[in-house]
Amino acid sequence: MGRKNKREPWEEEEEIIWVSRSEMKRDMEALQKLGEELVALKPAVLAKFPLDDDLRDAIIDAQRFEKEARRRQLQLIGKMMRSRDPEPIQAALDMLRNKHSQQSIELKKLEKMRDRVVAEGDKAINDVVAAYPSADRQKLRQLARQAKKELEGNKPPKASREIFQMLKALKAADAE
Repeated sequence: MGRKNKREPWEEEEEIIWVSRSEMKRDMEALQKLGEELVALKPAVLAKFPLDDDLRDAIIDAQRFEKEARRRQLQLIGKMMRSRDPEPIQAALDMLRNKHSQQSIELKKLEKMRDRVVAEGDKAINDVVAAYPSADRQKLRQLARQAKKELEGNKPPKASREIFQMLKALKAADAE
């Protein structure tokens, strides 16, 4: 009499992982949401993503459609995503989001530096010149004095905007 399973008794059994229907639906909805985020991107940004031609065409079509056709197209994109690895796409999307937040953090640092230059004067200007040797110390001093006068006189902050633009240009020149 033959055995039902043809393996030897010492061989390990493969572990069967049961996935509930609701978990499968959640996974499909997550892929569809990822597809919606891709549809919301501009074509120039979308061109940089690691997508195959079929998926890229479906996303471009969804960008053209409206209402019910768009909803059906998004479902199709979600279905297409199931047969592909979403990890590289998700990683590229995360990098895009992080790039924007990184830029805003850099701008906030420059704003703080500008505020220090206006409030502290020469001490903060010396720090800026130490960080960026190509900075024009005299121009920074003039702008800092003007910004202080504008602040005291409740005038528009023209000089502090110039300081910010100057710091931004120094940062960009330093990055290159």
